[in-house]
Amino acid sequence: MHRTARLLLGLTTAAALGLGLPATTASAATTSAASTASSVARAAETWSWGPTASSDRGGWAGGVVRSSGTGLRIHGDLYDAAGARTCSWLKIKWLSDHGRWHTKTFRNCSRSRVLSFRVNAGYMLTSSAKVCRGTSTRITGRCSGWEGVWSQGG
Repeated sequence: MHRTARLLLGLTTAAALGLGLPATTASAATTSAASTASSVARAAETWSWGPTASSDRGGWAGGVVRSSGTGLRIHGDLYDAAGARTCSWLKIKWLSDHGRWHTKTFRNCSRSRVLSFRVNAGYMLTSSAKVCRGTSTRITGRCSGWEGVWSQGG
């Protein structure tokens, strides 16, 4: 059966049942509007942050915050400057919806590769990050201030 014959058969059936063409057109418009709204909602679920650099500019980090089914995830990269004999450290802290502070620390001593990281923060109210310099075992100083990564309500 040709497409035009199928279309005419469908329209004839709809007219015979009393459904009418305007109702079909309205439902198609509603479906396309809903799909457009959902694609806009997906685009609004990612927030960028950074770059945040240590006070000596030897290390820096940046990334995005993405929503998921289990809350928010902080993704990003930690860079360590080439030629430096120390390590770059990233410290992220966030306040959960239960009122508890959590902290996660990442280290990059490669001087040539980027370290990707991910934090499953869950449902949080606010989060901040700072980048520091240190040895391979601890942070020794030269930190940036705490910079906002994400905050509920903007």
